[in-house]
Amino acid sequence: MYLDKCRRGQVVKIALIADSDIRAQAIRFGIAEGEIVECEEIIPAGPVVVRKNHQEIAIGRGLARKIKVELVS
Repeated sequence: MYLDKCRRGQVVKIALIADSDIRAQAIRFGIAEGEIVECEEIIPAGPVVVRKNHQEIAIGRGLARKIKVELVS
């Protein structure tokens, strides 16, 4: 499953960011492979908002479509 398909409240582990440019962009947000994040909000026609360590990060749909995740709970 990809990050843009998560539902509000789901906790996911970042499984794979295949593209090196996208990986670098995600690392700037503080998100890397192996990180656990919680889906806070899916804004219609907008970004996916995730929470990591009490910080909310808005990730654009285009980027979220390329981040593979696995459900944790």
